[in-house]
Amino acid sequence: MSAQNTDGARAADGSARLVVIGENVMDLLPTGHGADVLRASPGGGPANTAVAAVRLGTPTRLLARIGADGFGAMIRERLLGEGLDPAGFLTAEEPSALALATLGPDGSARYDFRMDDAADWRWRAGELPEELEPQVRALHAASIALFREPGASRIEALLRREHGRGRVTLTLDPNIRRDVIGDPATARALALRHCAQAHVVKASDEDLAFLYPDLSPSRAAHALAALGPSLVVVTLGGEGALAVSHGVEASVDAPKVEVADTVGAGDSFMGALLNWLDRHELLGDGPRARLAGMAEADLERMLRFAASAAAVTVTREGADPPVLAELADPSGTAA
Repeated sequence: MSAQNTDGARAADGSARLVVIGENVMDLLPTGHGADVLRASPGGGPANTAVAAVRLGTPTRLLARIGADGFGAMIRERLLGEGLDPAGFLTAEEPSALALATLGPDGSARYDFRMDDAADWRWRAGELPEELEPQVRALHAASIALFREPGASRIEALLRREHGRGRVTLTLDPNIRRDVIGDPATARALALRHCAQAHVVKASDEDLAFLYPDLSPSRAAHALAALGPSLVVVTLGGEGALAVSHGVEASVDAPKVEVADTVGAGDSFMGALLNWLDRHELLGDGPRARLAGMAEADLERMLRFAASAAAVTVTREGADPPVLAELADPSGTAA
């Protein structure tokens, strides 16, 4: 049963404080009635993150090219139902991206993507905003849309422009899907270039194994931080999460829960991370100054809050992030 957006902030009035750019993907999920019986569920890492953030109370806009097919209609219905600001939705002539999900015995999800002609990475001149409204505090970019042309170059240009302006916090989740990002060396160089201009980077241990195959997650996090980000957060699956900020490192264990599947867990973590930073006035103009001075205790509270959101998500099927009231400490001050 999907959580309802009773606690989340509806951004349809154009008051979005968070802008997310990236793909929607129609997930085809197993139902338990045999391999030939699937359930279509709108997903995609950036879309899931936007939903997670708005459910927790951060007014959010998703910049997305949405396919004109039946799956696209389902995607649009989901996003509107969650209260995301529709000003960022663009109806595209291309079809929706698809992902066939298979679940391991432990509930971990693997994906077989069908997306070569999908709408999500075909941004054209004039489709992305020329400027962000004054109330926007953060621009978050993530996942496959960062890597697939022709849209990837336009997204990179948008991030470079906003980095130069210094008015919003740039946040990044590379969410690297090795099968669909093209040449590994080119993708690695692009991901590191993105990380270098971001103020906040969230990466999984699998992402770091791709970027820094010879380093432990902790050492890889410090290597990423040395490129420029003020905050690097690493998710470690069932082992928890760690964070590095200005030389300070903190880590937390993952909450112990019964796992239904891991679909959307990292995206819920990212949405909760953005929500926590937003509520603690750590997003906005002068991003490096805002993020300076986070103590180990601050990092631990942030990680516990984000990890608790991911833990709720894995207890139910599909990408279904929590609302604030479902978390152990809804205030996020001592979670």
